[in-house]
Amino acid sequence: MKQLIYLIAGARPNFMKIAPLMRAFEQYVHDYDVKLIHTGQHYDQQMSDVFFQELGIRQPDYFLAVGSGSHAQQTAKIMVGFEELCLANKPDIVIVVGDVNSTLACAIVAKKLHILLVHVEAGLRSGDMAMPEEVNRLVTDVLSDVFFVTEPCAISNLKQEGKPAERIVFVGHVMIDNLFFQLAQLQKLKLDADYKPQQPYAVLTLHRPSNVDDTETLGRLVTAINELSKKITIVFPVHPRTQQHLNNLPLKLSTNVICVPPLPYMPFLNLWKDAVLVLTDSGGLQEETTAMGIPCVTLRENTERPITIEQGSNRLAGTDPVRILQLCEDILQKADNKETSIPPLWDGHASDRIVKWLQENMR
Repeated sequence: MKQLIYLIAGARPNFMKIAPLMRAFEQYVHDYDVKLIHTGQHYDQQMSDVFFQELGIRQPDYFLAVGSGSHAQQTAKIMVGFEELCLANKPDIVIVVGDVNSTLACAIVAKKLHILLVHVEAGLRSGDMAMPEEVNRLVTDVLSDVFFVTEPCAISNLKQEGKPAERIVFVGHVMIDNLFFQLAQLQKLKLDADYKPQQPYAVLTLHRPSNVDDTETLGRLVTAINELSKKITIVFPVHPRTQQHLNNLPLKLSTNVICVPPLPYMPFLNLWKDAVLVLTDSGGLQEETTAMGIPCVTLRENTERPITIEQGSNRLAGTDPVRILQLCEDILQKADNKETSIPPLWDGHASDRIVKWLQENMR
């Protein structure tokens, strides 16, 4: 008899992690009935169809349409909608990915309904409880039954928190599975290169509330960005939240910072894959640049992905303009002698390992 599996996604990074899992489950169609649940935590109607087309996956089987709201409002709406779905159809396994509110909400519902709960990208810790994602990660891992991890530090974290070793499985990273798949698809496309300067360029992303909501912090970052732009052109796809705060900032961005609208996944990949430097406060880009060996400067005081620094091409800069500029200048002047490598099992087959393990251990 087929097992019913619910794959949960609510924000764009979730779908990038879910997509390779959906492809991997296709090898076991006689064992599993897999349903994709879109909570609607983040939703852009204009970009939705092209986004699923880019990822090579079907439209969601269920759409909860919870929309925006405070963390509590959004989490509560997801829980109510997902509980109704679970009670109606009684899934055997719920798989959550990452650390967004949808991850937390569906994890709570699954545990209260005694459904086997699987967390993909488990065990990551920043140590920063001011980050909503850190709270989501911690609570989700308290509840989960199976933990698929991306890097060795996650194994250590989970063991220290008392999780059973036999349920902690080092598989690699589904985000990197998706990256390699999309790079192969990109070669088949002829995308518009309007946003790619002819000369060497850097790419910037900035959206984390701790960076853009605080005027003083945002001002420091703009100071560093403007100074860096004297040395290299910077292409900046601007998040709407960030744009709103930039508009209220007395200090304006340099003309050598090319501000562009938020980009769909494939055009954005086409942009940053050829950059000589990426500056970001995103979690996913720290990992994707590591997988491609592109120097990355992370504009945060901490990271839950330490392997990108210990082994990869990532540098942790914080928000101090002096440190940001020094790190960037060392990279641009080839004075940075950091040795880098791709982390173990970041080979594009993490999803296959996950599905195979479930097939062998949870049937």
